[in-house]
Amino acid sequence: MIAGEFAVLEPYHQLVVMAVNRYVYTTIEESEQNRVSLHDFQLEDLIWDFEKGSLIIHADNPKTVFVQEAMRIAMAYLHEQNIKPGSFAISVKSELDDASGLKYGLGSSAAVVTSVITAILKKYLPTYKQELVFKLSAIAHVNVQGNGSGADVAASAYGGFLQYVSFQADWLKDAYKQTSNLSELVEQDWKYLSLKPVNMPDTVYVCVGWTGKPASTAKLVDELMLLKDSNSNAYQDFLDASEKAVSTFLKGMEQEDVDLLLAGVKQNRTALSEVGRQANVAIETPLLRTLCDLAEEHGGAGKSSGAGGGDCGIAFMPSMEKADALMKAWEKAGITPLSIKPSAVGASISDA
Repeated sequence: MIAGEFAVLEPYHQLVVMAVNRYVYTTIEESEQNRVSLHDFQLEDLIWDFEKGSLIIHADNPKTVFVQEAMRIAMAYLHEQNIKPGSFAISVKSELDDASGLKYGLGSSAAVVTSVITAILKKYLPTYKQELVFKLSAIAHVNVQGNGSGADVAASAYGGFLQYVSFQADWLKDAYKQTSNLSELVEQDWKYLSLKPVNMPDTVYVCVGWTGKPASTAKLVDELMLLKDSNSNAYQDFLDASEKAVSTFLKGMEQEDVDLLLAGVKQNRTALSEVGRQANVAIETPLLRTLCDLAEEHGGAGKSSGAGGGDCGIAFMPSMEKADALMKAWEKAGITPLSIKPSAVGASISDA
C-alpha cells in the first residue's frame, strides 16, 4: 500500500496499492484422497473434508486458517454452480516472507487466499472473470481477519497499481450474513467498492525497505479506530489530510509530474505521523522515520507502507542513481532494501 492507508477504512476514501513481484504458488491436482500441504510451515499432506458447506483441515495449527477458509469459500461457490469436484490435493508455497519465517508485511495472507481460490476456480470452472476471484477472496479474507480494506486482496487479484476504494469490511460481513448464497453476493453491486488501474511514471523508481520488525495490521487498525471515538475532530482532520495527499499523488501519477507525486507522498507521511501521534500509536517507528528522512535527503520522498508500526517503508525516487544511493544509505542505517519491484501480474495460471 503506497498512499492512503487507514483512511481507506472509511467509506469513499481512496488508496493506491501496488502489486509486487513476490508470489504465492498454489498447485492443485486430482488425488485419491483430499490432501493439503503448506510447505512454508512444514505441514505436509494434511487431510481435509468438505461437507454441507463446511470445510475442515485436520490439523491443530492456526497457520491453516486462511487456506482453510479460502478452500471453503471456493468449494461452496462451485457447489452453488452445481460443480462438485472429486478428491484433490492442493499445495501452497510462498516467497513473500523472509527465509527465517519473519513477515515482511507484503500482504501474504491476502496473496495466499487469492492464490488458493484462483487455483480451485481454474481447475473446476470453465470460465470466470477476475472480479469473481477478487470478491470470493475478499469474503474469505474478511471472514478470517475481521477487518481491513481488502486492498491487498485487490493487488493480488489484479496486479499493477490500483486506485482503490474499499468495500468496507463491516458492510461485507453484514452482506455475507444476510445473503442466501455466495453467488448472489458476488453478483450484487458492492456499493462502496471502486477500483481502477493507474500507471506510475517511468521516471519514478520505487524502493522498498524492511525495518526488520514485524507488525500486526489488525492490532494497529483496532488501536487507531479508538481515536475515532475519543477525538473525532482529530480523526476527521486526518481523513481530510489523507484525501488531499492521495489526490495530489494520483494527479502526479496521471500527469507524470514527479514533483507533484513526491509532494503527495510527503503530505501522506505527515498525515499518518500526526494521526499516529494523536492516537498514541507508533505508525512511523524510529527506523521508519530514518527510512523516510534518508529518502528525502537523496532527492525523493518516503513513507510507511500499510499499517506501519514496523514492517516496510516505501520510497519514490526520481532517478535510478538516486534510488541506488538511497538503498546503500538504508543498509548503513540497518534497513534491509528488498529486491522487489512493481508487478503487472495479478492472480494468473501456469500449466507448467
